[in-house]
Amino acid sequence: MADFCFSLWPEEPTPEKLINCSECGLIKHGSRMVWGEGNPEAPILVLLDNPGAREDRENKPFVCGTRQTLQKAADQVGLKADDLYVTYVLKRRPTRAYDKEQTRHICMNHLKQQLESKQPQYIVCLGNIAVQSFFQDPETDVKSLRGKFHNFQGYQTTAAYHPLAVRRRPNLWPLFLEDWRLVAEHYLKQRPLN
Repeated sequence: MADFCFSLWPEEPTPEKLINCSECGLIKHGSRMVWGEGNPEAPILVLLDNPGAREDRENKPFVCGTRQTLQKAADQVGLKADDLYVTYVLKRRPTRAYDKEQTRHICMNHLKQQLESKQPQYIVCLGNIAVQSFFQDPETDVKSLRGKFHNFQGYQTTAAYHPLAVRRRPNLWPLFLEDWRLVAEHYLKQRPLN
């Protein structure tokens, strides 16, 4: 995999009426809203907790560790960048303490809008925050949901560890890859031949 090249996925513009959304209070943290990235029409929607750093200290765009790990796994199981759309429970990156439960509850309304308009074939929740927010259950976790698809609110949904957890604990990489293979096998069986 030495020749694998990490790439910046294009961001989907935030809907104009929501750019200055202040309902959850994260606008006060000074981070910009990131609606999503990748292919907005992709069949696979990837849900993360919140956007990571997108620019380095000199404000140059860079591919953070989360995206590097995600891109590497997708590539290894045969998925293309166009197969994926990445979005977040929180559309802004928190920079200090906040009321996590209330903020996530408010921000889930944006995700519901995205799901209604995009109607993805599959949803992959990465990490416990994404899992608990999407499944609306603070007791559920990745460990109990990974390895199979669950029909939740009409969406074929699965879970995998957060890419940053995989980077911190390399022993999770085989499980992460296994979960992405599951996604790829389901999708590639149904992908139309071009």
